[in-house]
Amino acid sequence: MSLTQAKKLRSNMTDAERRLWYRLRAHRFDGHKFKRQIPVGPYVVDFACLGRKVVIEVDGGQHADSRSDIARDTYLRDQGFQVLRFWNNDVLKNTEAVLEVILSTLATPPLPARCARHPLPQGRGEEERAAASGATE
Repeated sequence: MSLTQAKKLRSNMTDAERRLWYRLRAHRFDGHKFKRQIPVGPYVVDFACLGRKVVIEVDGGQHADSRSDIARDTYLRDQGFQVLRFWNNDVLKNTEAVLEVILSTLATPPLPARCARHPLPQGRGEEERAAASGATE
């Protein structure tokens, strides 16, 4: 993906991406440097801490069980990145819990094949997972 496309994505961030970026930008997050909407190989990742090789993706319900996300995560893992995926709803409603997971990951030495949608403490985020799977209340 081109730099032009990445720049366009930076100007069209979702509410969840904006909220997370506010907390991650300008070395605000425990001194770690993050970039947003940057190309990594053929992909543009939502956020990356290149120094720690951590990628953060913020997803809406359209990403549930996405084969393209699996291929993307495999590529990123093969490049040595740890990939964290969070639902938009978790970022918006449970920002502190999301930040705890990110900080914990940054404090842990990288392991091979670390890629998963990270569950939030105390089962948070059920609403968006239910919406993504088509369940109704």
